[in-house]
Amino acid sequence: MSKTIQYFVAPQSPWTYLGHERLLAIAKAKGALVEPKPFDLGKIFSLSGGLPLAKRAPQRQAHRLVELARWSAFLNRPMNAQPKFFPVPPDDAAKLIVATRTSLGADAALALTGAIGRALWAEERNIADEETLTQIANALGLDGAMLVKSAQTAGVQEQYDRNTDEAAAANVFGAPWYIVDDEGYWGQDRLDFVERALDK
Repeated sequence: MSKTIQYFVAPQSPWTYLGHERLLAIAKAKGALVEPKPFDLGKIFSLSGGLPLAKRAPQRQAHRLVELARWSAFLNRPMNAQPKFFPVPPDDAAKLIVATRTSLGADAALALTGAIGRALWAEERNIADEETLTQIANALGLDGAMLVKSAQTAGVQEQYDRNTDEAAAANVFGAPWYIVDDEGYWGQDRLDFVERALDK
């Protein structure tokens, strides 16, 4: 029986972007399913004591840039660690992923998650801009205009809120966050442990 990886996604997170393709490759190799759950990381920060980047100590901000460069090089993932459009309001992008999951399934939502991450961290694009989100979806062969409109509905907002509530209940405090067999793993640098968990 296939295992499921609950994938708590914050589309604005550079770590989500860096780990996304590797997560999908691990899941495919292990025959596991990935369930994307975009959530409100800002709300989770406020509940768990996390700080937005601008409020972190200078030494933490500086080391973050060092680590992003290290991981980008190690994973061979193109990245501008200080992109033009960051910080960026993430809700519209997150809800677009929710709308895609609801109407087209997990695979389409996961493809969109990867494309949104690339747009922000490698292509200098504004993922808070409606037209940009439409173009990103269209480039995947999706109906971007329809999905952007769907993302603005009450039902999608309710699912986004449910995902955030689930994250809080699961003691999530960062992104990306993976859950396998009710055990949580924080960060793309924990994917080795996710892979091992799929073998149990």
